Amino acid sequence: MTYVEGFVVAVPTANKEAYRKHAADAAPLFKEFGVARMVECWGDDVPDGKVNDFKGAVQARDDETVVFSWFEYPDKATRDAATEKMMNDPRMAAMGGEMPFDGKRMIIGGFESIVDDRAEGSTGYADGYVVPVPDANKEAYRAMAEKASQVFRDYGATRVVEAWGDDVPDGTVTDYSRAAHKQDGETVVYSWVEWPDKETRTAGWEKMMKDERMQHDPNDQTFDGKRMIYGGFEPIVMA
Repeated sequence: MTYVEGFVVAVPTANKEAYRKHAADAAPLFKEFGVARMVECWGDDVPDGKVNDFKGAVQARDDETVVFSWFEYPDKATRDAATEKMMNDPRMAAMGGEMPFDGKRMIIGGFESIVDDRAEGSTGYADGYVVPVPDANKEAYRAMAEKASQVFRDYGATRVVEAWGDDVPDGTVTDYSRAAHKQDGETVVYSWVEWPDKETRTAGWEKMMKDERMQHDPNDQTFDGKRMIYGGFEPIVMA
């Protein structure tokens, strides 16, 4: 199944166009390295959380916007080969010196998809999630995610991806473990839901909140929902 390289970064809001251009200009290079799909999403509906949230995950300032983005590869071997090429290509070094954001606060990791369901339609909006899940509950989480995926698609979503942490390094300033308040014996999951547009997403969520299939069992301890971080994002680059 699809192997995912997931990123979250804080970008100065004033640099939105510079960031979009930077990412778009880099897309052909990433494709050359083996990236099958690249998506960059600009924060649109990113709420504050009681325990943690996307803004805190990357220490976003008041004048910054959170970007949720990912690379898709056919498998981990392709991703590993691409990473090696990137590390040794002088064009990447040059690109790194011109980033319109603070790369030290970018969080990055490799994830193996455990759910990847698609429906017909284009992508015009995305919900992004990061959540810690007990390792012992991996299969239970996957089964739960598959059920939820069907509900999402019933109400207009075009794709649902759930990806289990595989190569998620600790960072100097920020990382996924700190973002999700991960505890020992847990793994970070990176996931997203694609919608044709924000209006469909809003209407879909209204319907899902009333759907009995999405009603939460208070005794269900598959994961700690209080530590899930989530937000709505508008794609600005898809390649």
